[in-house]
Amino acid sequence: MKAIAFTHCLPATDPAALQDIELPQPHPGPHDLLVRVQAVSVNPIDTKVRRTAAPPAGQPRVLGWDAVGTVQALGPLASGFAVGDRVYYAGAINRPGSNSEWQLVDARIAAHAPRSLSDAQAAALPLTTITAWELLFDRLGVPQGGGAGQALLIVGGAGGVGSMLIQLARQLTQLRVVATASRPETVQWCHELGAHDVIDHRQPLAQALRAQTGLAQVELVASLTQTDQHFPHIVELLAPQGRLALIDDPQAIDIRALKQKSISLHWESMFTRSLFQTADMPVQGQLLATVAQLVDAGRIRSTQRQHLGRITADNLRQAHVLQESGTSIGKTVLEGF
Repeated sequence: MKAIAFTHCLPATDPAALQDIELPQPHPGPHDLLVRVQAVSVNPIDTKVRRTAAPPAGQPRVLGWDAVGTVQALGPLASGFAVGDRVYYAGAINRPGSNSEWQLVDARIAAHAPRSLSDAQAAALPLTTITAWELLFDRLGVPQGGGAGQALLIVGGAGGVGSMLIQLARQLTQLRVVATASRPETVQWCHELGAHDVIDHRQPLAQALRAQTGLAQVELVASLTQTDQHFPHIVELLAPQGRLALIDDPQAIDIRALKQKSISLHWESMFTRSLFQTADMPVQGQLLATVAQLVDAGRIRSTQRQHLGRITADNLRQAHVLQESGTSIGKTVLEGF
């Protein structure tokens, strides 16, 4: 089968950073779906692994943690799907990725793809949907339908996770949603997705919050990018007994600053359930199914912004460059081999 892989940690601009290769077609294990991949998207984890986690010599690694495709075969314990079903999923960090013609995915973390979206539009959703859902409902502990009288600040609202988090918070809670963005196009994007307010993260966040929303504090913060840069301001603007959830990897933060306000800190990694085979692994497939229903009902939209053509090494390197630029809005997708 065709695949795109890397063997050494190289800059995305290097022609050898990602290469077109041929690999054997995989065979499903007990819980697996064998999927013929039709569209993928790129996430920060793709570029992070490419930059920092060289595979063993002679063992090319396939990246990619978002896919839409068609089920071709099932393992004996895989349930809820049939050959020919169109599915979407984010896969697992410890298995070969979606940048290949065929991929194995545990059926428990997959769902039927939204019928109203094209393959490319649907491929933009899985990883960021799971991350945003788990961050909002599992880590920050907001009950669905709840949050009245509280505000959520989303640092980095126009990125992939932020774009889903804005929508989920608006559609499924009563929170006042405040996003950060710094360019006219990203401010507009956040408003289009449903943010009540958008503030400029180039300014000190506590100052911008007061000046642009009239709020002196918020109860919840989802810090999706540059947490180490914003951390002192986040502590300042969080209400006593507030909650802070992170997804990035800050260089260093002094969590002792959270003690006086009894602020709780929560990490979110959407790969935890699949990596550790937790008993509640099926929750990820269930939440993707719920979001597919919300999409088909017109309540959630795809976050696709850029379509870079077919799934090739050249196009994937371009997608990695765009992801690493820090200027991408929503998600970048590729489609077809």
